[in-house]
Amino acid sequence: MGSSLAENGLGRQQDPGGIVSYFLGNIRAQGMTARKTLIGYVAAWAGLATILWGVDLSPAITTYPAKAVLAVIVWACIVWVTEAVPVGVTGLIIPMLLVVTKAVPKIPEAFGGFVLDVSFMTLGAFMFAAILSAAKLDTRIALFVLNKMKAVRVGKIIVALFSTNMALSLAVPAANARSATMLPIVNGVIGLFGDGAAEKNAKKAIVISCIVYATMVGGILFLTAHLPNLLMVGLFDKQLGVHISWMQWLWLHLPILGMFPVMYWVMSFTFRSNSVEVPGGLERIRKEQDELGETRSHEWVILAIFAFVAVMWMLEDVHKIKSGMMTLMALAVFFIPGIFPLKWVTVQNKTIWGTWLLLCGALSLSSAMGSSGLASQMAAVIYPWVAGHGWIAALLIIMLATRIIRLGMLSNIASVAMLAPVLLEMAPLLHMNPVALTLLVGNVDTFAFLIPTQVVAGVVAYSTNTFSMWDYFKVGLPTVIAAILWSVFVMAPWYAYNGFPVWEPLLK
Repeated sequence: MGSSLAENGLGRQQDPGGIVSYFLGNIRAQGMTARKTLIGYVAAWAGLATILWGVDLSPAITTYPAKAVLAVIVWACIVWVTEAVPVGVTGLIIPMLLVVTKAVPKIPEAFGGFVLDVSFMTLGAFMFAAILSAAKLDTRIALFVLNKMKAVRVGKIIVALFSTNMALSLAVPAANARSATMLPIVNGVIGLFGDGAAEKNAKKAIVISCIVYATMVGGILFLTAHLPNLLMVGLFDKQLGVHISWMQWLWLHLPILGMFPVMYWVMSFTFRSNSVEVPGGLERIRKEQDELGETRSHEWVILAIFAFVAVMWMLEDVHKIKSGMMTLMALAVFFIPGIFPLKWVTVQNKTIWGTWLLLCGALSLSSAMGSSGLASQMAAVIYPWVAGHGWIAALLIIMLATRIIRLGMLSNIASVAMLAPVLLEMAPLLHMNPVALTLLVGNVDTFAFLIPTQVVAGVVAYSTNTFSMWDYFKVGLPTVIAAILWSVFVMAPWYAYNGFPVWEPLLK
């Protein structure tokens, strides 16, 4: 027995460094950096304690509940940035801290983010994605689009993979999951290139365009394709009484498609690789399609159910059943015995529960910012920096300021969770429309393309070792600038045309 314990590292003799060695070894075994994790964890709790008991925040923060919520925000931001605690676990710890610190007095209110319609919609969408992945339908869809477009040159490959990502946006509801889905497909394509200068530039253009840009910007178009969309819509519904349906969101964001040719041009101008051809590229795609075989009967059933749900999402204004409930109804159909041969444990293991918990925790925290008065108090602090400017200048100042803040944050969800409640409160002070202001700034937050570590999709792309930080910045800077200008001069007028004029303080 003693020998067995020693071999497994459980005996005392295997731990010469004592308790410190024990903890450091376990942290490394989890794939984390010991120094970063420990510093982040200690700093998070120290930050929470300092805000609660160590500093006087008056006159900016004037009430204890607001101060307590701010303390929880500091804790959350530090653990998110340092990844000291798994993001899914933070989604559960955040509401607990809201209750324990008395930021939110009642448990149901603190966990309110878990029972919103948008939360059920997201969970159902994640389970749809798991079913599609388990059946390999996500890969089948991607290969189908590539083959149909007969992509041979780099420029056409980028267009094809952009289109593939857009198709996946309907089936895979999280940007992180889509970037992971695209990774093996993109790796298969760039693996056909050589190591010449032109080929290397081609790899850079394909990877950055199709894993990062298409994933993030395409996610803005569909309500269910990007978690910050759902977070903002949940806040509008709960705090403003403004409900935006799936189809209304799509219509409101159609002009974002205009950013794709802009990004395509920036990529083409920077890397000069659009005319480079990939020998054997189409044959490789067809070979992988052949390996998948013919579409099986249960795959057609899955596609039919999902298509029905997508149509029901679009017709929400007609049948009046909210998207979350419709999603759960469809799941009930999926799990009628005999519908498909996939085991529940397979779907369960492929469902990204951690990200769902993160979203629910972030929604709970955002709601607490409003109910505690913190959002309005923070808005009052920021207001003097923006006051006195016209709506265009105010938007530009806010967007540029948030670009600086985003340099240190990996999570787009976390960023929007912090920004949205403040923007909702700041809008009336600036005589601006709260829905339009929040959408404009929140959507620009998606264009966090200056360094790869600003979004998970950037980290996924960087793992291919095809581009440098400087390569990423060269195309990222003009893209971010273009996104800000597009939002102010294209999206803002479009929102106004559809009933949300950013320059009007009251909703119509």
